Amino acid sequence: MFLSGKRALVTGSTSGIGLAMARALAAEGADVMLTGFGDEAEIAELCSELGATHVAADLTTPAGCEDLMIGAGDLDVLINNAGMQHVAPVEEFPTAKWDAIIALNLTAAFHTCRLAVPHMKKSGWGRIINTASAHSKTASPFKSAYNAAKHGLDGFTKTIALELAQTGVTANCISPGYVWTPLIEGQIPDTMKARGLTRDEVINDVLLAKQPTKKFVQPAEIGALAVFLCQPEMGNVTGANWSIDGGWTAQ
Repeated sequence: MFLSGKRALVTGSTSGIGLAMARALAAEGADVMLTGFGDEAEIAELCSELGATHVAADLTTPAGCEDLMIGAGDLDVLINNAGMQHVAPVEEFPTAKWDAIIALNLTAAFHTCRLAVPHMKKSGWGRIINTASAHSKTASPFKSAYNAAKHGLDGFTKTIALELAQTGVTANCISPGYVWTPLIEGQIPDTMKARGLTRDEVINDVLLAKQPTKKFVQPAEIGALAVFLCQPEMGNVTGANWSIDGGWTAQ
């Protein structure tokens, strides 16, 4: 288990993609910390399953990010995965939703990275992985804040990869297509309303229409890619944006 002795934090890891990545890291021996919302008993069960700890934090504020990083301690692996979505035409897009999406999907990654990097540089090894999206490479209508945040996350990741290039610390994005998670399921009603479609039409004609494989990406596949990027042999893999989207952005 090549991550034995390494300390890893995965944000947004009490369900979905983040939980799959946390499970994959723990299977390789990492000391994993979870953060995210959910039922307290269920979170306690996850911590028991993974031998993990849970740190509660509001990542939409700088103070919340700082509290999280204080609770997490020195990190060897940081995965910024927490995210949220809202679907609406730009002229109807609530400004509070815009601010919250940018804060959680983009600005939180800045705060966690700036606080994690000093230890990683000092130790001469580290892995930063930011969960972006196919929407970091292409856009879809009615998702202005999400598209903006994910494009920004791609650029931010490339920037810190260059800054850290000679330190032993890598920074990469993972950009999934549509994964069957609570986030995706939750945006279906908004898309139905925005586009005047049925649920099946949203799934088949909007979501999977973009993925040539016609399959939702599985969370475990993303976990496997995260572990791959953490391998010792991946020291020269940095500043990259890894698509796992069923061929969506190849079109």
